[in-house]
Amino acid sequence: MARNLHISYDLYNPGQNYEKVIAAIKTLGDWAKIHKSYWYVNSSFTAEQARNRVWAAMDANDSLYVVDATNNEAAWQNLSPEVGKFIEDQWHK
Repeated sequence: MARNLHISYDLYNPGQNYEKVIAAIKTLGDWAKIHKSYWYVNSSFTAEQARNRVWAAMDANDSLYVVDATNNEAAWQNLSPEVGKFIEDQWHK
């Protein structure tokens, strides 16, 4: 099943290996780079699967947010607890 994924990330010092993260995003399916750190991918991966795959290419201090617009799902890593809670509270409001 094709999914419309939107992927946003921030890479923080030290590290910032953009090439590795971009390569991981490109393995998810057909893609378009919308902004420097914002991508659209047509993928068979769920938001959680995509998050796990891209996160493996990132540093522990980076942050990642993946939205599956087809199935109204999201997955993230290293967002602040306040932001994560806000998203969870508001998502299906």
